[in-house]
Amino acid sequence: MCEYNRLTEDLDSQSKMQAFGRLLNILDELRVKCPWDKKQTNESLRTNTIEETYELCEAIIKNEIHEIKKELGDVLLHVIFYAKIAEEKGQFNIADVCNSLCDKLIFRHPHVFGTDVAKTAGQVEQNWEQIKLKEKGGNKTVLEGVPASLPSVAKAHRIQDKARNAGFDWSEKEDVWEKVQEEFIELKREIAAMDQDKMENEFGDLFFSLINAARLYKIDPDNALERTNQKFIHRFNYMEQKAKEQGKSLKEMKLEEMEELWREAKK
Repeated sequence: MCEYNRLTEDLDSQSKMQAFGRLLNILDELRVKCPWDKKQTNESLRTNTIEETYELCEAIIKNEIHEIKKELGDVLLHVIFYAKIAEEKGQFNIADVCNSLCDKLIFRHPHVFGTDVAKTAGQVEQNWEQIKLKEKGGNKTVLEGVPASLPSVAKAHRIQDKARNAGFDWSEKEDVWEKVQEEFIELKREIAAMDQDKMENEFGDLFFSLINAARLYKIDPDNALERTNQKFIHRFNYMEQKAKEQGKSLKEMKLEEMEELWREAKK
């Protein structure tokens, strides 16, 4: 049975390598023969890469398996496209990308490929930032690895997560609510004073503390906000449709009428 399993794994591995090789060959041909593919650069692809990544995220949120597979393919295409452009310039190729990633994974998992011990995901996370600081060409500071271009909510969550891995965190997660309340009171004070700059500053502090609370309670703030976005869209669309059925637009309705439709939508 063990020999059968090994042969099955070998065949599966060969199938994956053949599929990846086929993809590389197709891109090579497109790069030579397709006018659109021939003219693409890192700069021209960047915006599309961001769009494809968001489409993958949307498919994951909706748990649409077929769409996840499709969007993963689109993201993979961009990865090998960038590598192909670099290969043409004599900078690196897809093999260099894969080998560099392999080396990094091995270095960052000494509990798997070395002698270190980490029996829980928490222990792995505690060691993660220190390993990255030791990495050749890696981060010089704990927060250096947070991309400047990350959306603000994701960036705040990542900053807090990295600080936690360095040991800077609440000793009791319940204590975070005192900080949230403190920031809320400070925001209300600045709203009363109508100082626009200070209001924005305190609003940011309140957001940051709420994201910290989400992290402590294992809630992804971006996912949570997107779920609320989708919920609002669904309910608002319901209101709009019902208004049309009554021969009205939402602008023509009184607030009380809209609130009634909103309560219907929530049901």
